[in-house]
Amino acid sequence: MKYKISFLIFLTLLLLAGCNAAINMNGKIIGVHSGQFLYQDGNLISNYNANIDSVWKACEKSVAELKAVDVQKERKISTGIIKAIIQDEKVTIKVEYLERNLTSVSVFVGMVGNNMASRLIHDKIIGNITKQ
Repeated sequence: MKYKISFLIFLTLLLLAGCNAAINMNGKIIGVHSGQFLYQDGNLISNYNANIDSVWKACEKSVAELKAVDVQKERKISTGIIKAIIQDEKVTIKVEYLERNLTSVSVFVGMVGNNMASRLIHDKIIGNITKQ
């Protein structure tokens, strides 16, 4: 009986969450927004259907368009990190190769993570990928 009640409560919460859901697992917060973004411990993560070189160039262009200062870039074969300061906020963008035309981008803004600022940066990246 306990199992049925727990399952019913979980199912109700899942339905109430709609397209947005967040779960706290062992001190780590994981959230999903409309199936497109994953929010984990302040990082907003999204996968793009493009190769890593195109996504890297789009990230560099986005950082430049946002007038970042103190830009530090570290690119390897399958990963890359861009650290910068945009409007007095520390920004970290991590790019990771997943498959041939699938690349993951993680954006972390501020000290604890700013979801709205991260989404703005992701929107810039998406716009720059489509321009290529």
